[in-house]
Amino acid sequence: MSIRINNLTISLNEDIKILKKKAAKKLRISQSDIEEFNILRESIDARRKNKIKFNYTVEVSLSEEEKLVSKLNDKDVILEKNEVYSVKPGEEKLENRPVVVGMGPAGMFSGLMLAKFGYRPIIVERGESVENREKSIEKFWSTGKLNTESNVQFGEGGAGTFSDGKLTTRTKDKRCRMILETFVKYGAPKEILYSGKPHIGTDILKTVVKNIRKEIEKMGGTVLFNTKLTDFVTEDKKIKAIVLGQEKLQCSNLILAIGHSSRDTYEMLFRKNVFMEQKPFAIGVRVEHLQEMIDVNQYGRYAGHPKLKASDYRLTSRSKDGRGIYSFCMCPGGQVVAASSEDGRVVTNGMSNYKRDGKNANSAIVVSVGKDDFENDMPLSGMEFQRYYESLAYKAGGGDYKAPVQLIRDFLNDTVSSKFGNVKPSYERGYNFADLRKCLPDKVSEALKEGFINFEKKIKGFSKGDGVITGIETRTSAPLRISRNENLESISFEGLYPCGEGAGFAGGIMSSAVDGIKVAEKIISKYRPFD
Repeated sequence: MSIRINNLTISLNEDIKILKKKAAKKLRISQSDIEEFNILRESIDARRKNKIKFNYTVEVSLSEEEKLVSKLNDKDVILEKNEVYSVKPGEEKLENRPVVVGMGPAGMFSGLMLAKFGYRPIIVERGESVENREKSIEKFWSTGKLNTESNVQFGEGGAGTFSDGKLTTRTKDKRCRMILETFVKYGAPKEILYSGKPHIGTDILKTVVKNIRKEIEKMGGTVLFNTKLTDFVTEDKKIKAIVLGQEKLQCSNLILAIGHSSRDTYEMLFRKNVFMEQKPFAIGVRVEHLQEMIDVNQYGRYAGHPKLKASDYRLTSRSKDGRGIYSFCMCPGGQVVAASSEDGRVVTNGMSNYKRDGKNANSAIVVSVGKDDFENDMPLSGMEFQRYYESLAYKAGGGDYKAPVQLIRDFLNDTVSSKFGNVKPSYERGYNFADLRKCLPDKVSEALKEGFINFEKKIKGFSKGDGVITGIETRTSAPLRISRNENLESISFEGLYPCGEGAGFAGGIMSSAVDGIKVAEKIISKYRPFD
């Protein structure tokens, strides 16, 4: 048991050390009565620009907690039961080692859980180890030579490793705390345990995922890089083996954590009659502004204060025809990166390091699309929709993976830009001025215009200043969902576990990791450890 205290605040001028004193005052006890004290959550309250403050939720342990909480009768003082995570191994014999395909967050945490409980998983990753993957990505950004198997989308750590390392999530799943603690154990900053908007940053996350891989191997797991699932064998609707290029491997439990960009794997699954269906997603552009402008809008005269980190934003709107328009994967102090995974197609993403100290802020501004926008009702139609517009973006950028760019104000006026203002694109591969409408659906372009005009009302200078847009952003989430039953298995084949963002059941690092753990739990609770 412990006591949770919500809504403790300190000003910018107060030291965080005063927090324990404020907690004691709230409980009407002496500081010496507090046996344990932990910060659970920290957030910034900037609603009043002249009085910015930090808001905290803390946890304290002391004697006679239940009696004290009852006596105080304060809605901000809550008695908490501390749950201990547990999963009980099953009794069935495991004929083969479980196989996990993909080492993004879902596959990595699924593999880690299986290894921890003695199931000796084999993790198959089409891309390279994070060390070699980084070299392939840097080569692509500098020369335009794309490795279609190892890039921003594919390789150890998944797409999130070369993004911002955001750990924000809307899910309240109890496993989230365990995931954050795991990241800290393997090298992430401790502040992610309590930050209201936790992030690790690409520079640190690369080391963290490498350390997790080493732990999996230490506990009996095997990680195979540069190895792609190309087929699988079934018998009586059950998984019996998988094909990895020229090699066949016996397998009865196959976790598919393939990520949202494994289009050739989607095509293989479709040919194998794995049931899947279209899913809505969103496409749009990356916007860039000076980080200083975003900070001033958020913090007013306190912008640049040493206690205030680079500010982010979250924007939403709705178009006249009912489409959602919103910011996605906002990267303070970051850069826009080339994120292509197929030849002749341009895809962008945002990336930040831990310090978020770059000159520009960037975010995707995207518009929802769905079945009415796709060519037909086939499961892969959304994927082909993405491919079509990525090809147009490649052409609009002039080829060689250069990106089409345009000032926001010129986009609103249907004018191709001719020069930049005080915001220069950070897209390292190169860019050319273009009309972004030529690589987006008309309805998406019109919705973006509506959104930009509306967002100017929320952030001064958003669309009327020198902000730049870079095209295009298409990989916001999977374009389909691989249907599964209550056991988290495919409804088509027993022993096939679609998992994470690539299967359409998650969005981002945290929810993907949660889903990976859930799938691992299903296998653990059914079988005894592998021997």
